[in-house]
Amino acid sequence: MPTAIAVTSTDLVLPPTDHQTPTAALLHAPDDQPLDAAVTDMGVLLEQHGYVVALYPASLPAAHERRLHTIRAVLESDRIALLKLDLPPLGVAVLARQLRQLSICDFSAGIVASAARLLSHYVHAGAVLGSVARLDRIPVSLKTHAKSWMPGTQFGVLAHPRPQLIRAGNGELAGPEYATQLVLARGRLQSEWVTGTLAPAWHVQHIHEAPLPADSARWWGTARLVEFAAFLPDVSVLYQLVSSVRREVCTWCGIELIGDRCGFCSGPLTAPSGRTGTPRALTAGP
Repeated sequence: MPTAIAVTSTDLVLPPTDHQTPTAALLHAPDDQPLDAAVTDMGVLLEQHGYVVALYPASLPAAHERRLHTIRAVLESDRIALLKLDLPPLGVAVLARQLRQLSICDFSAGIVASAARLLSHYVHAGAVLGSVARLDRIPVSLKTHAKSWMPGTQFGVLAHPRPQLIRAGNGELAGPEYATQLVLARGRLQSEWVTGTLAPAWHVQHIHEAPLPADSARWWGTARLVEFAAFLPDVSVLYQLVSSVRREVCTWCGIELIGDRCGFCSGPLTAPSGRTGTPRALTAGP
């Protein structure tokens, strides 16, 4: 059975890109499910899949994050990876789908978990905002804060991989230099800037729409937004990226990994690796 991929809300489960991509398991918030039921559900996932890779945004409420660690502690399991991601909610959803795609490939659970850090570098996540007055995830100057109070002002913001903020219609956001598709989720902002300006400038191949994640308004500091994320849709490209990195064995828990940190125990790779294989840069398509 493929490694189970789990998320903390249903709106982080994007539709599959093909008929083979499995869905994700849901890890409920404490108010939505008693602890004993949550432990039982996780136990069933482990029995069915062997390993569970759980992704959640850094903005997840503290009580929900504590619940995840409590479940792992109660089960005394080293087969549960808890990956806290500093990505906007829609970016987390995109990355979760990519791991769902990879979960049915010939990768071990440790490789799938540690691939999250690698693949996150290829997710360009941002939003169009009607106000940046409460945006605290990226630097915002006092001058920009002041402009935020002007009626009709909109801002294009890139949170990942390199933070950037522009006034919509005045400048461009630095996009990927390789072929991508884009998913967008509309909040309470009337704007066609993503589809009319950003997507053509980034040479996006296809645009998908999805419901706005419930946590997006809190992450961006406003409900007046349109969130977007550009991503690599082709599982063969994802497979190539992950396969191009030298595989190591975690010196702490013994699980297989790529990169310099284990996805399951979070232990750093302390032994000299002598890496020769590195992720190959993607170049712009024709």
